[in-house]
Amino acid sequence: MKNVEKYARGYFMPPFECNDWVKKEYVDKAPIWCSVDLRDGNQALVIPMSLEQKLEFFTYLCKLGFKEIEVGFPAASETEYDFLRALIERNLIPDDVTIQVLTQSREHIIAKTFEALRGVKRAIVHLYNSTSVSQREQVFRKSKEEIIEIAKFGARLFNEYAAKTEGDFIFEYSPESFTGTEMEFARDICNEVIKIWKPTPEKKVIINLPVTVSMSMPHVYASQVEYMCKSLIDRENVIVSLHPHNDRGCAIADSELGLLAGGDRIEGTLFGNGERTGNVDIITLALNMYSHGVDPKLDFDDILTTVEQYEKATGMKVNERQPYSGRLVFAAFSGSHQDAIAKGMKWRKEKKPEHWCVPYLPIDPKDIGREYEGDVIRINSQSGKGGIGYLMEQRYGIVIPQKMRENFGYAVKSVSDHAHKELQPQEVYAVFEERYVNIANPLAITGHHYKQIDGIQTSVDIEYKGKKCTVEADGNGRLDAVSNAIKKALPIDYHIAEYQEHALTKTSKSQAVAYVCIDDNKGNLFWGVGIHNDIIEASVKALVSAINNMIK
Repeated sequence: MKNVEKYARGYFMPPFECNDWVKKEYVDKAPIWCSVDLRDGNQALVIPMSLEQKLEFFTYLCKLGFKEIEVGFPAASETEYDFLRALIERNLIPDDVTIQVLTQSREHIIAKTFEALRGVKRAIVHLYNSTSVSQREQVFRKSKEEIIEIAKFGARLFNEYAAKTEGDFIFEYSPESFTGTEMEFARDICNEVIKIWKPTPEKKVIINLPVTVSMSMPHVYASQVEYMCKSLIDRENVIVSLHPHNDRGCAIADSELGLLAGGDRIEGTLFGNGERTGNVDIITLALNMYSHGVDPKLDFDDILTTVEQYEKATGMKVNERQPYSGRLVFAAFSGSHQDAIAKGMKWRKEKKPEHWCVPYLPIDPKDIGREYEGDVIRINSQSGKGGIGYLMEQRYGIVIPQKMRENFGYAVKSVSDHAHKELQPQEVYAVFEERYVNIANPLAITGHHYKQIDGIQTSVDIEYKGKKCTVEADGNGRLDAVSNAIKKALPIDYHIAEYQEHALTKTSKSQAVAYVCIDDNKGNLFWGVGIHNDIIEASVKALVSAINNMIK
């Protein structure tokens, strides 16, 4: 890469070691979740949501279990203002949900914000100003002392306007561009704001530490969060909030390590929508906790509906490989993966273990509304016999014998390979049906009758290449007798190498499935399948199908 020398690390480490978070193994409880889909998420859209779209999406966020939802910047535009007023005036905010609004540290904006909140029962009012070196020097051209005065000015105005506005208000402060700020300065400005707001156990203050632009590896952010948690005054009355962006692709890791480091709260969006590379993806973060046996306190048990609602509201598309939510994230095309999943599912059925543990599946897809046969086992030219067999059993109740699976697997992969596409379950079944099931050409059995005299005697009506005949034979069973009759009528040589049967359960009809494998006495094997409501008829059809495959 050229020009590498022009880049330098723009973040700041704490002045003393802050590595206690390393001793923790995993996030053991859900944080306070705050959705910022209607603010960060919305401002990142090419076409922002309409008022009605916002109202519908707000209702859906409530349904998912969010108790804090940032609804916008009401002083920034008429649309934002009208949305907030609609929520309040239409009484759309559930009693257990707190809305959040954002404002800069400027009096006319703060005044407009509190005006927009009139009539609200409870709200978080979020104050911010930029604190990083680059913002101070390049944008504001102000000293540290002047930047602190901006924050203190806004904090005092919050006290004044909240006192004369009806409602219950919680205050939040963000040193925006926190990750590019010297840690001691971030500590000082936050503590100055805390001193003005005077939090109590009954009325805590939120200090939000945003990864406005991701600059470091996640462990650095964790150390920064730990430093702030150890350095904030009135820490027991302060809720430390995290707001990671994803510039380096580290938003999930930043959030998880930041929670280990003492964070209490997460601000993020569904699927990570947001400016540039986006915000932290709350769905992934929550389901990561879920995979460790921790209840995230959000309801994603119908993830496909969540995808649908998100795409409808935003016009964005969820990537096929988006963790947990993407169309292909549970899909296994590889034969070895499919085989391992199929065997793992069989093991679970046999052993009934307490905890989920299946190869290649970090959580049970069914727990978030996905289906095994449609989502997990996907068939293309890379697929294996185990996965194809598993799909046939789960979708159609066809329990293909182990010795037949390789033969069928090659047939399916050949069709996929020549078509250069994934095969849908019905297309896989069509291959099975065409290759094996009830094949009656060039040989057909149009009737067969039995009587038991020293074994089984049969009379078989045979049609072969347009010629008909009736042949009698005997055998040690009905199928053996029919087989002997066919050998009398046709110049063919073979023996039955394998026979299996089972009831077909994935249909409303009472049907049986029979599988027959014949050996042409040269080591070549041919399979046939019979499906009928009578097991004897199914067995004969399976034998005839195998013979026709041998003749072909």
